Amino acid sequence: MQHQNNLSKNVFSITVIVASLGYFVDIYDLLLFGIVKTTSLTAVGVSPENILAKGFWLLNWQMTGMLIGGVLWGIYGDKKGRLSVLFGSIFLYSIANIANGFVTTLDQYAICRFLAGLGLAGELGAGITLVSETMTKEKRGYGTTIVAAMGISGAVVSSIVAKLTSWQVAYFIGGGLGLILLIMRLGIYESGLFKQVQQQNVQHGNFLGLFTDRKKFIRYIRCILIGMPIWFVIGILIFDSSDFAKILGVVGNVTNGSSIMYHYAGASIGAFLSGYISQWLKSRKKSLYIFIISLMFFMSALPFMKGITSTEFYWFVFFFGIANGYWAVFITTATEQFGTNIRATVTTTVPNFVRGSVPILTTVFVVMNNHIGIMNSALILGFSTMSIALAASFFTKETYHHDLDFVEE
Repeated sequence: MQHQNNLSKNVFSITVIVASLGYFVDIYDLLLFGIVKTTSLTAVGVSPENILAKGFWLLNWQMTGMLIGGVLWGIYGDKKGRLSVLFGSIFLYSIANIANGFVTTLDQYAICRFLAGLGLAGELGAGITLVSETMTKEKRGYGTTIVAAMGISGAVVSSIVAKLTSWQVAYFIGGGLGLILLIMRLGIYESGLFKQVQQQNVQHGNFLGLFTDRKKFIRYIRCILIGMPIWFVIGILIFDSSDFAKILGVVGNVTNGSSIMYHYAGASIGAFLSGYISQWLKSRKKSLYIFIISLMFFMSALPFMKGITSTEFYWFVFFFGIANGYWAVFITTATEQFGTNIRATVTTTVPNFVRGSVPILTTVFVVMNNHIGIMNSALILGFSTMSIALAASFFTKETYHHDLDFVEE
């Protein structure tokens, strides 16, 4: 078929690079709010005792935008094309972030966070879908790995930028990066697979079909469950690392911002390793097994970190990040599970639903914490999500050798 002649063997193609930078901007913004939360909320008039509550309120606005955007951009990508999402999503994000630097009230802040989340929701899914559909089956795992690994490093950059500039400038930089990326995207082309399928008499972007067809629904839920441990670790263990450090009696000061930076530095390495291992073993599933079991090991080791120094704690967080870096294989697996006519919808909604699981996980964690304490709650909830992810990986179909030239009826 014509599409086969258009497949790229170059893992550093302009498509891969642009998709990588898109995910870089995604992670930069996602973590930036958490890092500048206190200073920015103080600047818009929030009192110290209300910063925690208002911070969660704004985060919920951002995550709501990402959940809604994930569905909308995914459907749009399957109906109108992957490129249309890449252009529209980054434009909306850029404008929202630049506006965020000018906010003077909490309501203005909430609107900007919602719109930024709405824009960011399309970045990763559309980028990974486009990369997967424009590369050979032997090389696409390397392409998606580069996207994930480079993207995750955005968390490290956001931490550095936040330390060197004001919170307003940090948001301006994020928006400016988005506009530069928008210009760079003028040099990339639409997926040949999408162009072929667009002419076929099949439903495109049927999101509800993922829930009304039993087999599709099971495939879809498994993809989401595989990724949940990643955001359990980030959303509970890392975002609240200073509290865990106190419980463990860590000697020295531990801040959530520094923990985020070290964890994501490790996760960037983990993304490369997980993708490379999946290519080396010619198996997505085996790579998932290795990393999820590694997560269980670090989860088991957490209670034994009592009395260590803050430096040692950060090293632990870093290596925990390596084990938690299987995001590349997780997203690639989701992409390969579904046909071209709904692939963008799946690849865009799955990571956003995983992120959207954080409020559920934190709510359960808080309830458990009131009864059995912070460490026992973390261990039980952590092992539960990881065990479920391991089981979901086991029952998920191996897709390493699959061509992506197929559709869902």
